[in-house]
Amino acid sequence: MYIKQAFNFLHDWWRYLVGFLIIFIASQLGSIPFLIAVMLKVMTEGGDIESVQDPGVLMTVLDSNLTFFLMLLSFAVGLAAIVLVVKYLHKQPFVTLTTSRKKTDWGRVFFGFGLITITTLVVTLLDYNSNPEDYVLQFELVPFLILALIAVVMIPLQTSFEEYLFRGYLMQGIGVIVKNKWIPLVVTSVIFGALHLANPEVDKLGNVIMIYYIGTGFFLGIMTLMDEGMELALGFHAGNNLITALLVTADWTVFQTNSIFKDVSDPSAGFDVVAPVLIIYPIFLLLMAWRYKWTDWSGKLFGRVEEPIVVIEENETNSTFID
Repeated sequence: MYIKQAFNFLHDWWRYLVGFLIIFIASQLGSIPFLIAVMLKVMTEGGDIESVQDPGVLMTVLDSNLTFFLMLLSFAVGLAAIVLVVKYLHKQPFVTLTTSRKKTDWGRVFFGFGLITITTLVVTLLDYNSNPEDYVLQFELVPFLILALIAVVMIPLQTSFEEYLFRGYLMQGIGVIVKNKWIPLVVTSVIFGALHLANPEVDKLGNVIMIYYIGTGFFLGIMTLMDEGMELALGFHAGNNLITALLVTADWTVFQTNSIFKDVSDPSAGFDVVAPVLIIYPIFLLLMAWRYKWTDWSGKLFGRVEEPIVVIEENETNSTFID
């Protein structure tokens, strides 16, 4: 039903192609303020403007909180583009991109948020107690409060952009084009993971980290299809990124923040990379399935997406959709 409801609006294949291009260009334009700020900083300090091509320079020239805000700004612009594309190009109510329910279920959003937040806190504190030498307490009140303000406002925009693009816009768009569910699940999950190839974590840990990124894409996609809506994925993704940004940072992560702790261990891609995909995510899915009474896994993940039959009733000017 979640994918199928896109048939009720303008769903020509070219609209999704044009819409995706608009969203992509808008998100790139949103990164311009960050680049301008970095270049101005480099020039005022007499540095070489070409040095901004070095990610190490790009991420460290500005104050970390300012860098964090400006990096997230592009996602906010991209999210605004999605809203406009859905409204004007597809004539589709935004709630139907979010869920198959009549309105967004915020209880589900907060459940997904709380599930990953509690899990991350517990796992991190256990690891800190077991390996205290791997962490440095770097808490400073004022920088942390600024970070918290930025994170609470901007991270939900960042994660919502990714969810609405992959589990929403592309999931529905590909689904109504190919008329099944497994292809949009696979395509969106792989693309979601592949876009993380540019992250510094990949250089540090190797391509094996892609198991985690692509696996996370499948996890979020499965919960969206099984729950007939994005609420759980929206909450989970926001909770994951928010608690990570506030709790622990490292020199080799994409976001280097004024968090409470800094991980100073020598990173290695071991079992901890695949553990979430092979153990934790399946447990989460089973918990959600129990809580929300999920059934028909085969049909919801691999079934057909049938276009509603349009019946023109005699003496009526409006068409009727029959599922």
